Amino acid sequence: MKYYPVHLDIQNRNCLVVGGGSVGTRKVMTLLDCGARVVVVSPAVTEKIEELSNNGQIKLQKRGFKLTDLDEMFLVIGATDNQELNRQIHTGTERLGMLCNIADRPEDCNFILPSIVNRGDLIIAISTSGKSPAFAKKIRKDLEKEFGKEYGEFLKLMGTIRKKLLSEDHEPEVHKYLFEQLIDRDLINMIKERQTEDIDSLLIEILGKGYIFDELMAK
Repeated sequence: MKYYPVHLDIQNRNCLVVGGGSVGTRKVMTLLDCGARVVVVSPAVTEKIEELSNNGQIKLQKRGFKLTDLDEMFLVIGATDNQELNRQIHTGTERLGMLCNIADRPEDCNFILPSIVNRGDLIIAISTSGKSPAFAKKIRKDLEKEFGKEYGEFLKLMGTIRKKLLSEDHEPEVHKYLFEQLIDRDLINMIKERQTEDIDSLLIEILGKGYIFDELMAK
């Protein structure tokens, strides 16, 4: 199987999780973190899912799955230990042409979920194409050590700088050279070491006055 790598925009899209155990809870949390509107269908759920429902963060149906639960869904995740139910979910989504993932059953999925390193806007996805989730987990742990929170801060800074440059009528093609200079001058390590004065000096040198680290990060 050769998978097509893609990152989905699920902001404000309807996503269904069937199953309310520990696996389902992890899937729900990831979907919420990406801005999805989440519906959970399960007769029994974890305390966390119950809490999310009580807070109005998800919609919870405490009952068994029905095929009508698929109506108007963008993406469906099956997270139950009932293989017959998982096959029913898979069959229903295939008929409707929906995105479907069945936890730990790659043969019943039309997409698989990679292991993820999340550092703000930096998302590193690791996949072994379903061959060895344990190895994907090991790689994720190795990458988490290499890529710290400074990478997320760096990307936030770059996004703010880009927005500011555009507001000042800079031509977008000019930005590439400016950003390459910031990267080549070890800005990421300066952020990691909290060298604020050095960062400000670098920003002014490359971008000019009005580019102050703390001010930009506060926006």
